[in-house]
Amino acid sequence: MQATSLDSAHALPARCYIGEAMLEMEQATVFAQSWQLVAHCGQLAEPGDHVVEQIGKVPVLIVRGQDRVLRAFPNVCRHRAGPLALCNGKGARSLQCKYHGWTYTLEGQLRSAPEMQGAQDFEVGDIRLPPLRVHEWQGLVFVSLDDEVPAFDEVYAGIVERIAPIDLSTMRFERRESYDIACNWKVYVDNFLEGYHLPHVHPGLSQLLDYRAYDTELFAWHSLQSSPLRDAGDRYGEGEAFYYQIYPNIMLNILPGRLQTNRVLPLGAERCRVEFDFFYAQDDNAQARIAADAEFSDEVQLEDIAICEAVQRGLASGTYDAGRLCPKRESGVWHFHNLLRAAYSRAANE
Repeated sequence: MQATSLDSAHALPARCYIGEAMLEMEQATVFAQSWQLVAHCGQLAEPGDHVVEQIGKVPVLIVRGQDRVLRAFPNVCRHRAGPLALCNGKGARSLQCKYHGWTYTLEGQLRSAPEMQGAQDFEVGDIRLPPLRVHEWQGLVFVSLDDEVPAFDEVYAGIVERIAPIDLSTMRFERRESYDIACNWKVYVDNFLEGYHLPHVHPGLSQLLDYRAYDTELFAWHSLQSSPLRDAGDRYGEGEAFYYQIYPNIMLNILPGRLQTNRVLPLGAERCRVEFDFFYAQDDNAQARIAADAEFSDEVQLEDIAICEAVQRGLASGTYDAGRLCPKRESGVWHFHNLLRAAYSRAANE
């Protein structure tokens, strides 16, 4: 699956969207080798606050230390792989394995191991949880499992400057909405990455965005779709809509006064969950914006779910392989597919 120029590009073949073997490979070569959004800073504000997540096949624990430094570890005890936490929590003083009670400091150092006094050459002080890379950005928290993943600032380069004067770090978390969808995770990402379907799938959204001025820009690890807003009224006011997709499965939908983060999480070869977290600027229009946004956002998501599930059925039908991409409207899809092709190639050569 070699990358080709945009004007001669094809989509990924249907076989990339079906079968557990494909997903198994992607868990190791795509999800475990990228920066993953795991939390927002409000969940980790004070020492002992912690969040439990999963990246690929790795259970992950993110915790704010007594020194107020944010750290991430595999949520796996060094004794016999028990979990250090079962759910998100606040104000923990230590991390205690739920299997045999081995206890670690919030900084990952083993502090006690019950009844291990008779173990030869066993020293509590020699055992630490292996650290993972963690990064706080604009009120969001990210973790990477692999030291070879590019630096966070390289992956997210230029976003803050491009959206100014919008300041994401001042927005406050409001709510989460989750949707379980009967499609491969890439079907949902593909759909997000192009405005080609707007006139056919999203009549309401098409009235909000200027399709003639809809533009796509490509960067090393992300793409941006943007459009001037029109007739946005109480929902968003005047300005521009920014739709960022950061490889492989993170979206930032940014409008004046509102950030919506999307995480696309595979549940199986032909199922995924999309988590939407909503953040709002705390200004005089906040409550009106929140109320108007809720119904409209749900309408758009239901439209996307219906078309993505239909596309998955088409991919699994045995009648489709890899169609041509529209150079004018599907450059974001081409860019995403080329990043995936590179990951698939690395996996094949390992």
